[in-house]
Amino acid sequence: MTETPRMTDTIALARNRKRAKGSDLFLQKAAADEVQDRLLLVKKVFRSPALVTPFASVWPQDILNQASIVQDEDILPLRQTAHDLVIHSLALHWANDPVGQLIQCKRALTPDGLFIGFTLAGQTLHELRSSLAQAESEVVGGLSPRVAPMPEIRDLGALLQRAGFAMPVADSVMIKTSYDDMWALTRDLRKMGESNALAGRLRHCTPPSVMKRAAQIYKTNYGTDDNRVTATFELVVLTGWAPDESQPKPLRPGSAEARLADVLKTSEVKLSD
Repeated sequence: MTETPRMTDTIALARNRKRAKGSDLFLQKAAADEVQDRLLLVKKVFRSPALVTPFASVWPQDILNQASIVQDEDILPLRQTAHDLVIHSLALHWANDPVGQLIQCKRALTPDGLFIGFTLAGQTLHELRSSLAQAESEVVGGLSPRVAPMPEIRDLGALLQRAGFAMPVADSVMIKTSYDDMWALTRDLRKMGESNALAGRLRHCTPPSVMKRAAQIYKTNYGTDDNRVTATFELVVLTGWAPDESQPKPLRPGSAEARLADVLKTSEVKLSD
């Protein structure tokens, strides 16, 4: 049987994450802050949460004290129907099977349990991707995998549905940052544990001429008035509930008992043929 190709080199990913420094994990901290804000809007007390994260140290102590902390392995060490809240924090973009991760999270939830997931999406590092692609094409006449592919928000919403969540919602938070130059950005990505860990990446050093040209293109296309460059991170928040009979259900088509025109107190006008 042919083995399914894997997107991520998990050994390289683990090595990259070991280099990460807590003071530079601003995206992970943004996810933690976003969870706290969103839980304030939910009128429910969670008594058995689970947190899937490679960087537990950035999470507030009140969540850590209550939650079961697990790593984002291919098989999540979560017991079925054991948690009323599962948080999956900024690891799905490296998952070889993101749908499988979501299904495992749903199975770990009690009926009417809440899932909150964070992942990076389509607009993330689009400046770096395009600059590297143009430079490599110009200098060596080809392209190689350098930045993990990022799904669009509509695709992520569809993944929630495929995983079987009720009332799935996907929304995004756009984070705009600036750096002195492309080199400063790549150093920051290294300190965040987000360096290239793609299984299909080059296994030899990139020619310096490619990187130098990429930095020039980046500066030209994405430079700011104060002589810096911009970088975008699109943080997508995924929410869904484990199905339960107590949840609201959509009405059957044609079952309405009142006309919309009557509710709006307006006249109904038929479309002309």
